Amino acid sequence: CHPVSPSRARISRPPSLTPADFNYGADEYDAEGNEEPKALPEGSETMPYIDESPTMSPQLSARGQDGGDGVSPTPTDGLGTGGERDAGKGLEMRKLVLSGFLASEEIYINQLEALLLPMKPLKATATTSQPVLTLQQIETIFYKIQDIYEIHKEFYDSLCPKVQQWDSNVTMGHLFQKLASQLGVYKAFVDNYKIALETAEKCSQSNYQFQKISEELKVKGPKDSKESHTSVTMEALLYKPIDRVTRSTLVLHDLLKHTPADHPDYPLLQDALRISQNFLSSINEDIDPRRTAVTTPKGETRQLVKDGFLVELSEGSRKLRHVFLFTDVLLCAKLKKTAVGKHQQYDCKWYVPLADLVFPSPEESEHCPQVHVIPDHELEDMKMKISAIKSEVQKEKANKGQSRAIERLKKKMFENEFWLLLNSPAIPFRIHNRNGKSYLFLLSSDYERSEWREAIQRLQKKDLQAFVLSSVELQVLTGSCFKLRTVHNIPVTSNKDDDESPGLYGFLHVIVHSAKGFKQSANLYCTLEVDSFGYFVSKAKTRVFRDTTEPQWNEEFEIELEGSQSLRILCYEKCYDKTKLNKDNNEIVDKIMGKGQIQLDPQAVQTKNWHMDVIEMNGIKVEFSMKFTSRDMSLKRTPSKKQTGVFGVKISVVTKRERSKVPYIVRQCVEEVEKRGIEEVGIYRISGVATDIQALKAVFDANNKDILVMLSDMDINAIAGTLKLYFRELPEPLLTDRLYPAFMEGIALSDPAAKENCMMHLLRSLPDPNLITFLFLLEHLKRVAEKEPINKMSLHNLATVFGPTLLRPSEGESKAHLTLASDIWSHDVMAQVQVLLYYLQHPPISFSELKRNTLYFSTDV
Repeated sequence: CHPVSPSRARISRPPSLTPADFNYGADEYDAEGNEEPKALPEGSETMPYIDESPTMSPQLSARGQDGGDGVSPTPTDGLGTGGERDAGKGLEMRKLVLSGFLASEEIYINQLEALLLPMKPLKATATTSQPVLTLQQIETIFYKIQDIYEIHKEFYDSLCPKVQQWDSNVTMGHLFQKLASQLGVYKAFVDNYKIALETAEKCSQSNYQFQKISEELKVKGPKDSKESHTSVTMEALLYKPIDRVTRSTLVLHDLLKHTPADHPDYPLLQDALRISQNFLSSINEDIDPRRTAVTTPKGETRQLVKDGFLVELSEGSRKLRHVFLFTDVLLCAKLKKTAVGKHQQYDCKWYVPLADLVFPSPEESEHCPQVHVIPDHELEDMKMKISAIKSEVQKEKANKGQSRAIERLKKKMFENEFWLLLNSPAIPFRIHNRNGKSYLFLLSSDYERSEWREAIQRLQKKDLQAFVLSSVELQVLTGSCFKLRTVHNIPVTSNKDDDESPGLYGFLHVIVHSAKGFKQSANLYCTLEVDSFGYFVSKAKTRVFRDTTEPQWNEEFEIELEGSQSLRILCYEKCYDKTKLNKDNNEIVDKIMGKGQIQLDPQAVQTKNWHMDVIEMNGIKVEFSMKFTSRDMSLKRTPSKKQTGVFGVKISVVTKRERSKVPYIVRQCVEEVEKRGIEEVGIYRISGVATDIQALKAVFDANNKDILVMLSDMDINAIAGTLKLYFRELPEPLLTDRLYPAFMEGIALSDPAAKENCMMHLLRSLPDPNLITFLFLLEHLKRVAEKEPINKMSLHNLATVFGPTLLRPSEGESKAHLTLASDIWSHDVMAQVQVLLYYLQHPPISFSELKRNTLYFSTDV
């Protein structure tokens, strides 16, 4: 929506006043008319329930009396009632309230005008031989709109000069009193509203001409607005008068609050408010089903407690659902496909009264369907695709590309992100209705699963009754979902606005120190979740600390961030009970002892120093430290000051010193991975414990005689991490700074023969130690990929992990290649991955053959 603040209306103000956002109803000035929160369910049997209490309407409570947008920045101390009120400030506030209301009144009049515009030509054709609508139909659809328009036009024309030539003695209570006395016209409109809507719908279906007219009515923009016109549907505009009554009542509340009791307007405004409230009560008395749907069987208000998007496994396939948890019922819905400009609506798939809802234990859920899990490498490939499209979008924007091309890319990105959102969750969340049916959701985060479960269990502590909703009640409740929902967009990054924070890209280093506050000894561990690509995933897990109330983990993790904004820590008690360990390997049966979340504030996190923090959860305190390195910084190559070790030292220096062709560290790590890590799921992708990697680094640097013993005892992911770190910390990349531009050009060639010629010549141009080490590593990575069915590491995955590590230019060189930090798979990174992938997919390359085969190559490298 486009909120039109009062500052956009044609009102001049003294410079001393700050324009508060008293935009009553102005937020409905909407280009498509499709974010109309008050849509009625299709075929609804009932009139919309209009809430006379300003605090209860969701639209109103959002900018309520004591918070939110609606409160003026002017200090409100002493703006109470009676003698304490600072009359001057009260009157200033009064002007601000009126300015805001006037701005929204202008929009409302424009909307009524747009509705009336087709009425005259329709009437003119009604008496011809080919009428679009009959006179009776026109009378029904546009019933009382002309009268409402005239009432408000007169009101606006009288109020506008008073606000423009403002002085503190100005009176306008009589205008509001007159407006309230004409509410009878609204009563007639409301009584006819349902028939008007049905008639318009029927005429649209039977008459194409009318359908075209009613789908795109042109609403004039406010006078100071840049937008000259916007298109809105007739259905959306016919709802405006119903909504307006509530808005007028709200402005009367605010005006009274800021009008001194001794002001001549005070009794007039009181009278207008009394008339308006009585009117609202009278038209609500007839509206019963709305009442029953929004109240529980005990007559309490049925409130929305939580809502969000979840993936449901339904008839063997994954479906995205919007799930609503009300005070006494869980309702699972999906968004209906609607034509552009039509109200979006939800379709209820099923609901379970909380009195009948149970969570089956893992052993009870054995008969539930098995979850088909998408292989990791497919998910990784999809992330690569999304990142590549993201980088294309950035490039198009930078080059001021065609908006059509950008839209096409964004559409593709949304489709891919939607696929990822649907296919990555694998943690089962089962719901069972006592009366028979079970439902299965899949989540990517155990944190979220436990939040849903806890919210339901909290509500179940109350004395709930079982019930069945009538079809009308269900329709009304489902209809209210659109208005009440708190989560509006599917959680994918392509739904983010350009000005929203893109999140952090790079590496977050986290040390989980310890925890205290446990009542009794237990076997405890923690997991870390971050949001990436719009949803949360578990990224790391500490070891289990057995039989303790004060676990001391002190483990460090390096977590890759892909647009992340939050870090979550969950603390579990490990379950060793065999009966509970369910066949479904994604079922987490360990008990969550506590969980907490912190925002990753780029300013606070992006320091070189460790930042210590505590998350308090459920009486438990977990201590941790973290620091963040951007992707650019993490791949920065810093030459070692000392020339004795192996890390940060030129490869030619190390091989010369060792009298070896391939550095000892590379040979040892490769040998160990091939011996016991080649079938490890995610080898080279899953990071080892950072403290283990640092210990291995120190041992290799010192050339300690215990290296082999230490290697054989060490976790295999730490050894794989040490190998990656060695290449990452080389003072210049293995494929050299000098040849980097030529590798980038070579991989971009489209003729296969030219590409082959160029890529082989480039290898031949490498110094011998670099070339021999590269070929040694290449053969090792090919052997790892042969085990892809077991370790889930394809050539593509390995190229993604090692490409930037082997090619990324050193600091001096990379200045020319720097791209946006948020653009993770920048064009360069993609090309680096492609270079390594080219050699991985190439038939075996031998050193001697390369040197022998000196094909003619025209480009001077």
